[in-house]
Amino acid sequence: MAILLEEIIRSVEAFLKLKTSTQKPYVDPNLDPVLLVPGIAGSILNAVDHDSGKEERVWVRIFGADHEFRTKMWSRFDPSSGKTVSLDPKTSIVVPQERAGLLAIDVLDPDLIVGRESVFYFHEMIVEMLGWGFEEGKTLFGFGYDFRQSNRLQEVMEAFAKKLESVYKASGEKKINVISHSMGGLLVKCFMSLYSDVFEKYVKNWIAIAAPFRGAPGYITSTLLNGMSFVNGWEQNFFVSKWSMHQLLIECPSIYELMSCPYFNWELPPVLELWREKESNDGVGSSGVVLESYRSLESLEVFTKSLCDNKADYCGKPIDLPFNWKIMEWAHETKRVLHNAKLPSKVKFYNIYGTNLATPHSVCYGNEKMPVKDLTNLRYFQPTYICVDGDGTVPVESAMADGLEAVARVGVPGEHRGILNDHRVFRMLKQWLNVGEPDPFYNPINDYVILPTTFEMEEHHENGVEVASVKESWDIISDGNNKNDPTAAPTVSSISVSRPGDDENPQAEARATLTVHPQGDGRQHVELNAVSVSVDA
Repeated sequence: MAILLEEIIRSVEAFLKLKTSTQKPYVDPNLDPVLLVPGIAGSILNAVDHDSGKEERVWVRIFGADHEFRTKMWSRFDPSSGKTVSLDPKTSIVVPQERAGLLAIDVLDPDLIVGRESVFYFHEMIVEMLGWGFEEGKTLFGFGYDFRQSNRLQEVMEAFAKKLESVYKASGEKKINVISHSMGGLLVKCFMSLYSDVFEKYVKNWIAIAAPFRGAPGYITSTLLNGMSFVNGWEQNFFVSKWSMHQLLIECPSIYELMSCPYFNWELPPVLELWREKESNDGVGSSGVVLESYRSLESLEVFTKSLCDNKADYCGKPIDLPFNWKIMEWAHETKRVLHNAKLPSKVKFYNIYGTNLATPHSVCYGNEKMPVKDLTNLRYFQPTYICVDGDGTVPVESAMADGLEAVARVGVPGEHRGILNDHRVFRMLKQWLNVGEPDPFYNPINDYVILPTTFEMEEHHENGVEVASVKESWDIISDGNNKNDPTAAPTVSSISVSRPGDDENPQAEARATLTVHPQGDGRQHVELNAVSVSVDA
């Protein structure tokens, strides 16, 4: 009991040290460097005026966002270079590099005060890691990038290579732990595929979080047809409209690279469903409603027809923005690059993916009462989703299918972006990054981790009798193949230990109850309730 109390006291003292502004931040010089790589829309982007050199943030900004977004961010794809080029010839898009690259991926709109949490990206993880002893510019770095571009664009690959080299040198030539989130995992995997020798030279571990290795089928289908919102709640009223976002993404290779991988052996292939009004062949001109279903490659015909008349008004001039087959061809080659990626022998790979949320997998437009008559009007229909398990954006099946030899793959209940500040993820990162003392509750076998969730302890001493009680619980996440029945009754076990008294130690007895609650998909919740009683001689 005394040992456990001492551990708690040490934890509280460490927390208080971090919170005391008068003390210097704790820095552990022995830590290996970490490079954080965000996903789509996870980097601040500035527009630089070619004449004045003035920089203006165009992503993310909540207030006054839509006009600047359309003016500075809208772009057209150049098939000769594979790059999407801004329509504004007077400005260029750049990523701020302050704070060793962390500024661009920390709080995406630093000016927002009320509701600031809505634009947090790596913020909580950065704060947590600084508390572990990491130091910005010495052992903690960020790699922001223009997320409109392809994940294998030569310009992006060269920038990532330079970043790895600079981090390696800044940290005293220590190998790097790369932590990627979402689409950042595809960027890292493209680099590993194309520049395997460079990756092996500089990288020690790669930890992918919520990566859509086989795409985000439902989410991207509705994005290409209807647009997307990156901010929810009241802030959305001041932010970029869904249609302005849609007109940008139609010309973004990164979005096409997130489409469902058609050659992956899905357990249930994602489809696009349409309720259509069709004329019958009865010769009297009657019509009926039928449900049409299209798999990944077949659905491209629907995208083409629905967006054939899509136009954007750019500074008073109409611009045609149909479904871009040139980008589709580029994205197909990207998927080949991803498929051919091999993990270098000296690099360890870990995969954390989100679970327990309904995640769009297939998409349906229209219904029996309101069928789709004209595909060009599909943008005005509200999609309905057929969902599977995942993080709300990326299905578990896609996130787990990394195609690499992983040290561990661990599912954590959580939302796609929210998983970045999950205490269970922090627990695993500390273990894999070798921060602090080894975790006695961690099992490094694939798909298995024990995560303590609560701890309570009380002690009472009166009239020679000392009573101590402990309540502790854990979440156990094991291999997804080890299915549990969530409706099964809990398993209850009891433990009792007694010790006779002597001249040096009082008589003592302890009893404990251990309850295991099955929760399905290899997860179990374990509760321990224990009481000990000792009597002075």
